[in-house]
Amino acid sequence: MPEATDTQIIDALIRAYNMEVETVFNYLANSVNLDGVRAKEIKNSLGKDVQEELGHAQLLAKRIKTIGGQAPGSLALRMEQASLQPPKDPTDVVSVIKGVIEAEEQAIAGYKAIIELTDGVDHVTQDLAITLLSDEQEHRREFIGFLKEYEEA
Repeated sequence: MPEATDTQIIDALIRAYNMEVETVFNYLANSVNLDGVRAKEIKNSLGKDVQEELGHAQLLAKRIKTIGGQAPGSLALRMEQASLQPPKDPTDVVSVIKGVIEAEEQAIAGYKAIIELTDGVDHVTQDLAITLLSDEQEHRREFIGFLKEYEEA
């Protein structure tokens, strides 16, 4: 297998950056829009996660710049998280939880791809992807727990 080029690595990092920025938008919206007594824990968790996801985007942007790329602005981003859009019914907490799980699974897959792409080529980027992968796995685990509670209720 040929070694990854800086351009390929930058492209993968930009995709991850795009997902993190979009996740910030959607977590923020859902942390504000959800209603109901049962929504409080989810809103609080999403509100806290906004800062973590923004931190991920900042780390990715810095790495993109460090290896010769440029972090894209809003007009260059592609918004694709249909399942994480705020529901029409602001009490539909389950759809938000499922959307978070799906977004985290996409992020996990993206970071695994970056880890593989950079293996033996760019240890710094690989280390960053491993760290972010761990964070995303923790987020997913938390929301799987929330979903289990809702499905048992």
